[in-house]
Amino acid sequence: MPSFDTVIEPNLVEVRNAVDQTAKEIGTRFDFKGSSAAVELADKQITVYADSDFQIAQVKDILVAKLSKRSVDARFIDSSAKIEKIGGDKVKQVLTVKSGVDTDSAKKIQAAIKQSKMKVQAAIQGDTVRVTGAKRDELQLAMQLIRKTVPDAPVSFNNFRD
Repeated sequence: MPSFDTVIEPNLVEVRNAVDQTAKEIGTRFDFKGSSAAVELADKQITVYADSDFQIAQVKDILVAKLSKRSVDARFIDSSAKIEKIGGDKVKQVLTVKSGVDTDSAKKIQAAIKQSKMKVQAAIQGDTVRVTGAKRDELQLAMQLIRKTVPDAPVSFNNFRD
């Protein structure tokens, strides 16, 4: 029976390269001279250090530009964490690299497929959603539906079996 897996997986090598390029650009830019602006990656978490909220925003802009140059979707970066003060006038923000379909999105995908009355089934398997159906055309329509259902996450489809 034809099937595919819906996943959210960034290219972590390209994410590391983008973080390294961002750190290099911070070191060479004139507006960051003498500041404590820095960026580091550790286990799917990018930590941005700076002297002010404005500088954190600038560093994040540089990071997003470097990610887009390396064909990594900016939606992989979750910047909803608050900016924390870390002593003196320094601040930091922890950005999380999204990986795997979270349970809310998986349930939303499963409900949308059920409501669409397509002849496909969706099953949540850990951090992926497996969609199975009788025809390839139905699966392709399901892919379009999933992209519309979860616009805030960069979903991709792999393990397509015919």
